[in-house]
Amino acid sequence: MTTVRPFLMFQDGNAQAALDFYFATFPDSRMVQIERYTQDEPAPAGTIKVATFTLCGREFMCSDSPIKHNFSFTPANSIFVEFDSASELERVFILLSARGQVLMPLDNYGFSQRFGWVTDQFGVSWQLNLAAQAQG
Repeated sequence: MTTVRPFLMFQDGNAQAALDFYFATFPDSRMVQIERYTQDEPAPAGTIKVATFTLCGREFMCSDSPIKHNFSFTPANSIFVEFDSASELERVFILLSARGQVLMPLDNYGFSQRFGWVTDQFGVSWQLNLAAQAQG
């Protein structure tokens, strides 16, 4: 079987903090499997070598890169989250944008009555949208 999953590569040992934050922010989110670096491996012991996790029931993977790269996350790749509730959309927008950056504030952009785009404190980009049936 062929499987496709988004993969988030964190730097500076931030993967666990990001996962803790995402698990507290999104419903139906949990760790599926995790492997950590041990002593004498190329990254600090205890950081994430590879993890599989779910956000809102969707499977992702992540790691802490043992190599310092000249690149990180970019808004050109983002996670699109659709909400059934305007209040839940606003709650998550506030949490993700705190210590992050608002790329598009929550507003009516024509294609959606309630949409926002943020980069969180870890550099991950999120498009947050109110589902069409919830806009009605």
